[in-house]
Amino acid sequence: MHRKILHIFFRIALSIIILIVVLLIYIAIVARVSAPVVPASDLSGKEVTETDTGLYKLQNNWFRKSDNGFYELYVQGNAFDCGVAYGQLTKELLYSQELAFTGQIERMIPSKSWLNTMKVFVGWFNRDLENYIPLENKQEIYGVSLSASPDFNYISGAYQRMLNYHAAHDIGHALQNLSLVGCTSFATWGDASEDSLLIIGRNFDFYMGDEFAKDKIIAFYHPDQGHSFAMITFAGMTGVLSGMNTAGLTVTLNAAKSEIPSGSATPVSILARQILQYASTIDEAFAIANTYKTFVSESFLIGSARDGKAAVIEKTPEVCTIYHGQKNSIICANHFQSDSLKDTEVNKKHIETSASAYRYERVEELLHQNGKNNVGKTVDILRDKQGLGGVEIGLGNEKSICQLIAHHSIIFVPAKKQFWIAAAPYQLGAFYCYDLDSVFSKQTKLNEEIYSEDRTIPKDYFSETKAFIDFQKFNRYRFPFSSKEGMNPDSIVAWNPECYLSHMITADYYYEHKEYKKAEEACRNALTKEIATEQEREHIEKLLIECVHQ
Repeated sequence: MHRKILHIFFRIALSIIILIVVLLIYIAIVARVSAPVVPASDLSGKEVTETDTGLYKLQNNWFRKSDNGFYELYVQGNAFDCGVAYGQLTKELLYSQELAFTGQIERMIPSKSWLNTMKVFVGWFNRDLENYIPLENKQEIYGVSLSASPDFNYISGAYQRMLNYHAAHDIGHALQNLSLVGCTSFATWGDASEDSLLIIGRNFDFYMGDEFAKDKIIAFYHPDQGHSFAMITFAGMTGVLSGMNTAGLTVTLNAAKSEIPSGSATPVSILARQILQYASTIDEAFAIANTYKTFVSESFLIGSARDGKAAVIEKTPEVCTIYHGQKNSIICANHFQSDSLKDTEVNKKHIETSASAYRYERVEELLHQNGKNNVGKTVDILRDKQGLGGVEIGLGNEKSICQLIAHHSIIFVPAKKQFWIAAAPYQLGAFYCYDLDSVFSKQTKLNEEIYSEDRTIPKDYFSETKAFIDFQKFNRYRFPFSSKEGMNPDSIVAWNPECYLSHMITADYYYEHKEYKKAEEACRNALTKEIATEQEREHIEKLLIECVHQ
């Protein structure tokens, strides 16, 4: 009987192993991505040349590092040529960006078995991704991928990796509780602005580590179809996160709460790229948004010089609608406001449990206090680190407009086709102004700086204070995936005493080390502070109960 049971067990185990192998083979087959059909490239056989001024050229395409710290890229032509030029000109940066991205993923998921599981899952989940991306975008991404390093082929082939990286913002939705995605944007026009012109400000708070955010690119595109435009990006990214075109239309992204998606669709950055390249009015942007299916929920703040105002396109996998805001202003955080979507259960719960509504109210408060808005006041709002009523809520609190994690912070004045972009760190560095008309007319004067130096807005001198230096020490331990090796809990609190995170991190540390009285005290201290999310409050309260009963 014993041998019979073993024989049955062996057959079941063997069947399971065979099933798993078959499943993995099936996933590998269906997840394989084929290269798109591309035209013959005008850049074939051409090499990148470097001038003595640090300018890299590939025919009429160029790449340089400005004295303001930003990388600047100009590409032109059809989609494939733009991608080939982008890849070749930024090849070294593309490698370091991918290294930083994959390194951060490995810190977030240190288990190799879980990483392999995630790789299989993402491959399966995104198996149809290429079917939802327009051919021209695939051609450009493929052009970039030709310069990608084979060092990362253990993840997947270069083209497949590049495609999947374009869904990174969407994947960040699932990680919102780690404070990786929590953007804030707003716009004023008419009698809400000093000169009545439309002004848009936004913090792109997508965090994948300081190394990932270090090498930002201001990319200028002159495509053979649609509008020329500028966007703020990182090496390898051809989708749009923040940008403005020569028709004076702007696009910025704000993540909204999503249900867990059941399969791939168009990444929101690709949709934003289509809007930026082909729309000149809010109505045209909305028409484009309606033609694509996305697999996460997103708000697109659209500014238009021709309309003289801004609006928010709110999109879920099922619904696409538009919100026009109040009379002469609009605020966009991470929740929906339109009649169609504001009362959904997912949205209402997100408003109740997240930091989104709090940040919205803080922007509203500051706009009311500041009177008629201008570019300088917009900078001040984007750098605001306090809570409602100006109270101190600790540095790095997700309820702050300035959470000190911003990949970039930017201001647009569409009627003048000008934008200001903040230098590192976060939004604390100087804001440098670029004029689209000036940049696109300077193609023969590339030995000089292309930003408008006389319009520079000074840095925030908070970046030179002891408080900021202490915050940088604290920031090493800020996120759940951060290493706590060598951490001194007393220092954590001293570096950022008003932030609940300091006390929550300390409580977790003491609990793990079985110092329950100290953990209990840290929990009680945390509960006296402004806590960003309901999930974190529940975590602290549960931990407190466990400490009391030890």
